[in-house]
Amino acid sequence: MKEQKNNKKTINLQKDIDNKSSLSSEEQKKGEKKDTDNKKDNKFIAVIRISGMVGVPKDIENTLYRLRLRRKYVCVVIDTNNKNIQGLLEKVKYYVAYGEISKETYDKLVKARGKKIDGKLKPFFRLHPPRGGIKSKLQYPKGVLGNNKSDMNKLIERML
Repeated sequence: MKEQKNNKKTINLQKDIDNKSSLSSEEQKKGEKKDTDNKKDNKFIAVIRISGMVGVPKDIENTLYRLRLRRKYVCVVIDTNNKNIQGLLEKVKYYVAYGEISKETYDKLVKARGKKIDGKLKPFFRLHPPRGGIKSKLQYPKGVLGNNKSDMNKLIERML
């Protein structure tokens, strides 16, 4: 009796999976169009590691490594369409400064600090410590840690 119920459950689950995976080709094309439409208004988020390496908890350190922020004053530019990154940024917001940057600032960053290796742009930029100094232990708007919103452009200008 129990085996029959289990078999019915697995058959129903299999049918649900088959129904979900059998999208028509038109529906798949519509899904692809939505993805390409989002890529047209690419906005970038710049993430800069502000704190050093001493006293950072192991899980935060692993997250910083996954974001390619292995040293102090290293910048990584991320596409805003990636929703998984938002959770990582919330986790490390007390160790990094991040915010949306303009296309002009991104171009300056690539021109000043970008390096090509094997024809590809290196995924991170090493920056100078900010000219004029920063308050590295305080959250934005008093300091630079966390989401800097539009002031991120000014911070990167001072670090080039």
